[in-house]
Amino acid sequence: MGQVFKRTDLCGELRAGDVGREVVLNGWVAKKRNLGGLIFCDIRDRSGISQIVFDDTTAKDVFELADTLRSEYVIGVRGVVAEREAKNPKMPTGDIEVQVTALTVYSKAETPPIYIKDDDNVDESLRLRYRYLDLRKPKMQRNLAFRHKVAQVTRNFFSGEGFLEIETPTLDKPTPEGARDYLIPSRVHHGSFYALPQSPQLYKQILMVSGCDRYFQIARCYRDEDLRADRQPEFTQIDMELSFVDQDDIIEIQERYLKTLFKEVLDVDLQIPFPRLPYDDAMNRFGSDKPDTRFGFELKDLSDLAKGCGFSVFANAVENGGVVKAICLNGCAETYTRKKIDKLAEGAKDYGAKGLAWMKVTADGVNSPIAKFFDEEQLRAITDRMEAAEGDLILFVADSWKVAVDALGFLRRHVADTLGLLDPHQYNFLWVTDFPMFEYSEEEGRYLAMHHPFTMPREEDLDKMLTDPAAVRAKAYDIVLNGVEAGGGSIRIHDSEVQKLVFKALHISDEDAEEKFGFLLEAFKYGAPPHGGLAYGMDRLVMIMLGEPSIRDVIAFPKNSGAQCLMSGAPAVIGQDQLDELAIRTVAGNQSSEEAESFES
Repeated sequence: MGQVFKRTDLCGELRAGDVGREVVLNGWVAKKRNLGGLIFCDIRDRSGISQIVFDDTTAKDVFELADTLRSEYVIGVRGVVAEREAKNPKMPTGDIEVQVTALTVYSKAETPPIYIKDDDNVDESLRLRYRYLDLRKPKMQRNLAFRHKVAQVTRNFFSGEGFLEIETPTLDKPTPEGARDYLIPSRVHHGSFYALPQSPQLYKQILMVSGCDRYFQIARCYRDEDLRADRQPEFTQIDMELSFVDQDDIIEIQERYLKTLFKEVLDVDLQIPFPRLPYDDAMNRFGSDKPDTRFGFELKDLSDLAKGCGFSVFANAVENGGVVKAICLNGCAETYTRKKIDKLAEGAKDYGAKGLAWMKVTADGVNSPIAKFFDEEQLRAITDRMEAAEGDLILFVADSWKVAVDALGFLRRHVADTLGLLDPHQYNFLWVTDFPMFEYSEEEGRYLAMHHPFTMPREEDLDKMLTDPAAVRAKAYDIVLNGVEAGGGSIRIHDSEVQKLVFKALHISDEDAEEKFGFLLEAFKYGAPPHGGLAYGMDRLVMIMLGEPSIRDVIAFPKNSGAQCLMSGAPAVIGQDQLDELAIRTVAGNQSSEEAESFES
């Protein structure tokens, strides 16, 4: 309401060394305590809080105005920094206070519908509805500043490595590969649509053909897919592409980037190089292509021991081409009762397992409902293979390889989480390499590209492309952090003959290839360098670095699980005049089937 006081300091910056200085602070009233002739207020901005004081030395009109202050009023104060009598060691500014000589109220505030504090335990839907209040919380301010620092270090690092930051289009051509596109109708070309990019993939490869050599971008990407704690419909990638490199070159640069990032932002010293694990080993040892290596419980194969054993479930699984795999939960025999094991079995069934067998190793031997089907030598062979000791619990899944590794991979992570073994301040990186080139889709009855159809297959597997696609490995690699895929990439195909072979394996005709990827294929005709790249999910990376459970806590304005913005009301119904301009007709949800049929015809 009054004049703007020109700020000299941020609220969270004042310290004992500032005593005696005249300062000007601007911010929000976080708390007020009126003790009669003495008024204390906490004034807050993004940097933190300072205590301000009005007492018998304060001008009468200033004191009276201070008496009207309420939470979240926006104010400016001028005053002198003084040493506090009752210091607060929990506050960075707890040694000082500001004796106010002048006060102005910029705007008043109604009582907020949510508390502006970190431990409010308010429902997330309310947090998202009043996001502008939620973002005032100290934690959210710290998260946004942390994310800014990540972006700043990223730009500085890659610029120093000779990369050019280049923007790629947001209005793109729809592509049928990957997730569903978000579509944008064209007003000028009725019946035609743009798509928001799922990634800058084709454009960054075009930049390599263009001779840009090294490109990076902090890119906005969009995918219309089901959401979860680490997924949003719009998200941010740290995206890059390099020319004249192989896989080792790209990995070496990324390791130096991550080492720099964690040191500058978290003051954590990462040890490089990171371990590398082929995809097959990751699945067989951890039941996941993004293994969490902060704890043990590794999968072991017992198929050879199960052949011809007296337990038909194990023997039949192996006889029918399946496997018997197990994990040893060290020291968990007493922790997991029969009831708790049954709950684990229910979780395993979600991954296709028909059941879950178990054995407890005790001082008296093996305790298990299935122990009677094995002799002492067989039981000893099992416990030796599992490296099981007294007090350990062994869990078995007998099924197809895929079901066994998926179910046990879930169980090892679930148990580790339940037991509190996932230290958020431990950062275990590893590379997963040698991914399969293709994965079979039962729904489509054909092989699909596991990454994308421009991924380079390993040269030694080219002869299997048409005869045994499942055995072809790709020059693809993921960077995994604490069981989360933080980023992934590949060496790209730049040889037109190899590209044709991959299209043939994917049953993509020349016509389809031209329709989907024509401009890239045409560009390749005029000289394409060997190239490859990688993209990080920036939101996920920041989430893990901060130890947050959801990426919604590291994004300023996220969507909820229904892909809605509860604050702005997006998505919204469009008026008929705009629809007419775009030549679009809609079928309303309450329209009769006859009307819908008429529209379709």
